[in-house]
Amino acid sequence: MARLGIILHGVTGRMGYNQHLVRSILAFRDQGGITLKSGEKLEIDPIIVGRNGAKMEELAKKHGIKRWSTDLDAALANPDDTIFFDAGTTLMRAELLSKALDAGKHVYCEKPISDDLQVAVDLARKARRSGLKHGVVQDKLFLPGLRKLALLRDSGFFGKILSVRGEFGYWVFEGDWGVPAQRPSWNYRKGDGGGIILDMLCHWRYVLDNLFGEVKAVSCLGATHIPRRIDEQGKPYDCDTDDAAYATFELEGGAIAQINSSWAVRVRRDDLVTFQVDGTHGSAVAGLTKCWSQHRVNTPKPVWNPDQPQTIDFYKTWDEVPDTQAFDNGFKAQWEMFIRHVVEDAPWPYGLEAGAKGVQLAELGLKSWAERRWLDVPALEL
Repeated sequence: MARLGIILHGVTGRMGYNQHLVRSILAFRDQGGITLKSGEKLEIDPIIVGRNGAKMEELAKKHGIKRWSTDLDAALANPDDTIFFDAGTTLMRAELLSKALDAGKHVYCEKPISDDLQVAVDLARKARRSGLKHGVVQDKLFLPGLRKLALLRDSGFFGKILSVRGEFGYWVFEGDWGVPAQRPSWNYRKGDGGGIILDMLCHWRYVLDNLFGEVKAVSCLGATHIPRRIDEQGKPYDCDTDDAAYATFELEGGAIAQINSSWAVRVRRDDLVTFQVDGTHGSAVAGLTKCWSQHRVNTPKPVWNPDQPQTIDFYKTWDEVPDTQAFDNGFKAQWEMFIRHVVEDAPWPYGLEAGAKGVQLAELGLKSWAERRWLDVPALEL
């Protein structure tokens, strides 16, 4: 059995722990590794690294992880470990990835890759020059609901795509009346890399670019709807960055996308994120896992009449797109793609260049909000 050593940094946080450590890396271990094209099994051998030794030791014992460390430099110096992964704070990410590249490691990371476009571009250029493999998480492309949207698009179901409407978010409790917040306080502090525009426009860039057409222009309005919250220590703090974003995008090919993102919205829709795609021949609505479609021949013909109750049950006029394949965890699926890219040189379209494009859109979204105007999205020189 072949072996692949992976350095995992920042896996004590919610996303790093649940999706990357438990449901991806440890899931590979528990299934006996990854079967390569040659038929050989590849053993995944992780080392978890963090500043808090007690946390690292506790995590290692809980999950039977053989190796842990508080010394990142020593971990990077170990030639037996090939990949460095980071899911820590955004503000440290570019520096850590640069250091890992200098140590000769392939790098993979969460988004955003930086809160500064020039830093992100310089990092992507450095990774490309190094000849090493590099990648950024694009998890929403691997959601079953969005994969079904891609299937409909590839089949020609939509005809010409006219528009995309996205709704993302949920109510994040303030923490001041008995229900604790379900997101960390740093999300609401600009100096700690917080803000929903920086977080979510990086996602929407790769979703729109890959599924519906490259983003050519953006208009974005941000808001701080909840100005004061309670932190993890029970102390009040002021929120100095955006907790909601209302953005419109012009896409290559002429489609218009509108996506609302908010941590101050109550959910009455199919899922925590939904995308409605309308085309000349058909429409579809997708959530995290499910997708519903309506072809032109099944489209009802309503007539506006405010004097009588609606007689059409519009939800019943849509058909669910069936599961025609088994969908693995999206994070795990992309991890396997990256590992095969490293070990087998398999195709990989999600390099740090894609991460830089996400940071670009987030910066332009913030600038659009500040200047209250549309902005073009120029091609990045990478």
